[in-house]
Amino acid sequence: MSVYTPVTASDLDAWLTRYAVGGLAAFEPIASGIENTNYFVATDRGRYVLTLYERLPAGELPFYLNLMAHLARSGVEVPAPVADRTGALFSLLNGKPASLVARVDGAPVEVPTPGHCARVGTALGRLHVASQSYRARLANHHGPAWWRNAARAVRPFLDEGQAALLDAEIGFQAGFGRGKLPKGAIHGDLFCDNVLFAGDSVAGIIDFGFAATDFFAYDLAITVNDWCVDGRGALDEARVAAMVAAYDAVRPLTADERDAWPALLRAAALRFWLSRLYDLHLPRPGEIVHAHDPARFERILRERVARPGRVPPSPVASR
Repeated sequence: MSVYTPVTASDLDAWLTRYAVGGLAAFEPIASGIENTNYFVATDRGRYVLTLYERLPAGELPFYLNLMAHLARSGVEVPAPVADRTGALFSLLNGKPASLVARVDGAPVEVPTPGHCARVGTALGRLHVASQSYRARLANHHGPAWWRNAARAVRPFLDEGQAALLDAEIGFQAGFGRGKLPKGAIHGDLFCDNVLFAGDSVAGIIDFGFAATDFFAYDLAITVNDWCVDGRGALDEARVAAMVAAYDAVRPLTADERDAWPALLRAAALRFWLSRLYDLHLPRPGEIVHAHDPARFERILRERVARPGRVPPSPVASR
């Protein structure tokens, strides 16, 4: 788990007086997460998730929190942030911006089936449709400029083969144009642990800490690279087909998005290989810190380079 900012019961009890949620009954750190500090919080009126934002500037938090509120109002399976007595969606706790969100009853899926992937594809499609009416904009802080900077920072820690792969992919992505692709607010990190299922249904999409304004098909590629791969990082065609078809039924992919699909899969793999390398070799000080193994996304990137994925054909011939 990652806990960068410790919170005591007295700290939290005092902070909760800003909210009409009752007094503190119990709390515990959440055993996951890399970017932020998270706690489960129970009061005498309900159950919540507390997030202390470690990297996000307070000036950018309205983008994330208002996006969640907008999606929840639009019927997307996203827990809405709880407003305090003044109507604010966040305030300082132990020197960090912090928010409170209703806790979702559900659990992540550890071994996704095509059925799970189809439901996630539908949910992501609905999220993207709803985000088209969200007017706020925020550049992706983990976009191509960050890739280049992160690559320079981690290169000393790589062996010759890894360095060659990284240099080649940075060069490939620099020559890939994305100007015509539809864009809007994306989740940016829709991995298996950020979708909670209740039975066979999506109960909640959580952790919007990487949300940004970017290409919708790139967000889908990020999701496919986590939900639809085997242990070697190769694409599971049945799961890919289920997810993409379900997504396409909600928000039809354009011809440009279909053409760009192989490069987007590679970009999504590169982005998470780099971030995991960075967290492993250049970690921040923290009380309890867990860095994900970058080897998984190195394998995924090598697979995407060797065997470019193809977007499944649309089930509707007229598109």
